[in-house]
Parts: sequence; structure tokens; C-alpha cells
Amino acid sequence: MPEVTAYPPGTPSWVDLGSPDIEAAAAFYTGMFGWDAPEGSPETGGYRNCTYKGRSVAGIGPQMAEGPPYWTTYIAVADADAAAAKVTAAGGTALLAPMDVMNFGRMAVFMDPVGAAFSIWQGADHIGAELVNEPNTLCWNELACRDPEGAKSFYGAVFGWGAQTEEATGPYVMWNLNGRVVGGMLPMDENFPAEVPAHWMVYFAVDDTDASVARCTELGGEVVMGPMDLPVGRMAVVKDPHGAVFSVIRLVQADPAP
Repeated sequence: MPEVTAYPPGTPSWVDLGSPDIEAAAAFYTGMFGWDAPEGSPETGGYRNCTYKGRSVAGIGPQMAEGPPYWTTYIAVADADAAAAKVTAAGGTALLAPMDVMNFGRMAVFMDPVGAAFSIWQGADHIGAELVNEPNTLCWNELACRDPEGAKSFYGAVFGWGAQTEEATGPYVMWNLNGRVVGGMLPMDENFPAEVPAHWMVYFAVDDTDASVARCTELGGEVVMGPMDLPVGRMAVVKDPHGAVFSVIRLVQADPAP
């Protein structure tokens, strides 16, 4: 179901953007997806909880890391401190130690052994995205990396993910947890420029991929790749005016990851 009230541990549950200009970013994404992005409080550094149909769908906050801004994938955990210990034991690096975010939850930020940054979220008053897998909301989280075997070992040890290779669509990997698909992995080959690091890609569902790409450019963004047809739908990779990359896809099926 598109509406979510809880996330099992090990499930991607939230995405947010660290932007050098929160107000400009909010204007872009509200224009792009029809979100509401009310101004955030000073206590949260101006962090905006973006909503769609009255449900939380994504966040936009101040950029904390150097370099181009990027969308972060958060993975739900039952205990952020215990999960952090697993991450470091499996070879990950802590970029931000577990910390409380007011009464919303507890989070931490890491770099995995294959070079991709991700976060964990122990939800309290804020569970994560409350609406997913429908147009203008999060529908997929995908790791792109050059060491898929290393990634399988790491994410299996930390979150219990299994990895199933889909040869029909190339060496694409589906992450699964307790029989449920929770995300994907794209091995990076020679088609990826050497300067592109491993990363977690965020996909937002749309009604019309071509129209969304046109809207992105009208709002000051750029097309990185596509649109193109895949077995799961028509997708494109784009970036916002500050350079944060994300994907849009018109899905063939409603819910790629239950």
C-alpha cells in the first residue's frame, strides 16, 4: 500500500536533500512534484518536512558535507547504536555518530566499504516517508557501486539483506529482506565516468517521465540521462539547479517494493 505507518528494520524509510539554498531547493521540488514544503524551524536548522497529500514524503535541509549536494537514503533500524556497531564491524565508517533529532528519532551517517554514503533512522515521532510508490513520492532506492560483491557482504552483515541477480536486465541486483524486495544495486561499469563515486540513487515515481523531464529543465535543472524505457517503466536521471542528482520513473507496476 502507498500509505505507510511503520517500517520493518532494514527497510529504506526516508530520503532527504542537503542543499546550499533550502528556499531555492524547496521552490524547485514543489514545482517539480507538487509538494508542500513549509519553512522549517530554527531548532532544526531550517529543515523542511515536505508533504504530499498531507503526508511526509521527503526532507530538505542545510548542506552539511563538502562537494555537490546529494539525496541521502535512510534505512530503518530498531536501535541506532546497535546498528552503528554492526556498520563499523562490517567495515563501514561513521561520518556522524548516532544522535537524537529532537523527538523525531535517532540517526547516524556512514560511508560503506564500497564508497557510498547512507544514513540510518530509528524512528520515534517521525517514522519516515508516510506515502510511497505513487506519483510524486519515493518509489525506489538503488546503490550504484564498482564492488558489488563487497556491497553484498556489507549490507548482508549489517541489515540481513539477501542479493538476487536479475540477469534479464543485466547484472542488476535486487536486495531482499525476509522475502520482500527492499531496493536494488547497479554494478558500475566502464559506462560510468571515473569521477562518479559510488552512491545511493533516489527514484521518485511520476505520471509522465517526459513531462517531468521537461518540467525539470523549465525549473532550472538538467537532464543527465534518458528518458529511456526499462522493463519496470520509463525513467530518466536528472539533477536540480544545485547539482543534486535523482531519478524519475513512470512505473509499469504500482509497487516495485512492497
